[in-house]
Amino acid sequence: MDIARIQREFVEAQRNFALVELRPTPDGKLFVKAAIQTSIGRQYVLSVQFPETYPYEMPRVFVDAPPLTDSPHRYKAGNICYLHPSMWNPGAHNLTFVIWRAAKWLNKYEVWRVKAYWPGAQIRH
Repeated sequence: MDIARIQREFVEAQRNFALVELRPTPDGKLFVKAAIQTSIGRQYVLSVQFPETYPYEMPRVFVDAPPLTDSPHRYKAGNICYLHPSMWNPGAHNLTFVIWRAAKWLNKYEVWRVKAYWPGAQIRH
């Protein structure tokens, strides 16, 4: 895990999002908490967890609050599928990108809750 890179990316994320916090884990790693508001005004709290191999493996994003109903595009562990793992590019993607994609996922989730379909392109995996 590239701690220095995560710290730099966190500073950038603070410039793009009002409510972003960098927090330590009990085992000395880092994770990010972020609050996001969807286009219909619903607020969510996210946790972004960095794998040991970050930035070469994409972070996992969990929606902490409010609880999600059973929805598509989530992994068994509960993290959301904001990007197909084969599309992750450590040279181009960073924490700001991850939060933006999670925000996009949440807006699609809001459509799914109301209309029972997931808008936009989908990749099976």
